[in-house]
Amino acid sequence: MRVSVVATVYNEGESIRSLMDSLLNQTRQPDEVVICDGGSSDETVANLREYSGSIAGLRILIEEGANISQGRNRAIAEASGPIVAATDAGVRLDPRWLERLVAPFEQGSGPEGSRVQAVAGFFLPDVSGPFQLAMGATVLPHISEIVPASFLPSSRSVAFHKEIWKQVGGYPEWLDYSEDLVFDLCIKEKEQAAFAWAPEAVVYFRPRASLRSFWQQYFRYARGDGKADLWRRRHAIRYATYLLLIPALLGHALWGQEARWLGWLGLFAGGIVNCARPWRRLWLLGEETHFVDMLQSAMMVPVIRFVGDAAKMVGYPFGLLWRRRNRHRAEIQWRES
Repeated sequence: MRVSVVATVYNEGESIRSLMDSLLNQTRQPDEVVICDGGSSDETVANLREYSGSIAGLRILIEEGANISQGRNRAIAEASGPIVAATDAGVRLDPRWLERLVAPFEQGSGPEGSRVQAVAGFFLPDVSGPFQLAMGATVLPHISEIVPASFLPSSRSVAFHKEIWKQVGGYPEWLDYSEDLVFDLCIKEKEQAAFAWAPEAVVYFRPRASLRSFWQQYFRYARGDGKADLWRRRHAIRYATYLLLIPALLGHALWGQEARWLGWLGLFAGGIVNCARPWRRLWLLGEETHFVDMLQSAMMVPVIRFVGDAAKMVGYPFGLLWRRRNRHRAEIQWRES
């Protein structure tokens, strides 16, 4: 079975070697690697070309100004294999990633006995220091939380038949973020089946190293949600919590006529509930971490949660505004297509 690995990159000069070195170390080597660069201004392309002699079938495409979807689609269109495995710059691949990711295709039977059309891999945080440990625990799910039938894989670790990519129209090029979620949902709607689940096909992903870059990342994710009309209920709950519930509890705690402690209790309980899952992940991730570092990470979790929620609440309306201004475009009505 011929397998093509694809990725799209932009200004990844510092991290691209980690991806390429981990490709070299795969127990199952890809038949070809197609990487589309979106017009990097750093040494990304030069660093990629260093691997031309060591990675068989490496092709480097350059598309100035291409967004993530355009870059992925260009790389997939150029891929010759019937099976495409997608990943991203900024990750490190487990040595058996590709072997495990394509195994369900070779076994031939997917969910409920269906023919395998797509396979969902997984990703784990690759962290250094208390801040990144807290970030990984806050933003990335633990494998125990995954329900395979409803899981929507990140395109850091996913594989699919090139034919199904054609049938759903590829990655949505009108969308700059959240594009892999729309692609996943289109595949699920087309096939009426879940992705085959390959939890051991792991890539290691390094979370953001600062609150500023994290804010920017989650602002863009939420703007993408608005553009694609995703997760209305989740965003509505977040606005109701921060704009109605928290002010009401705080107002009662500060100016209530009686039992002000109920307001403080509500705020405290809400904070615990909001941070409970990240704290549980932190405990699982940091089993060998020094107690002081664990304590620092735990204290950072509420801050990271608040910054992420604030970024989403600011970004989502920008996406909705874009969607309203572009409502005449047929492709954004992807749910009805």
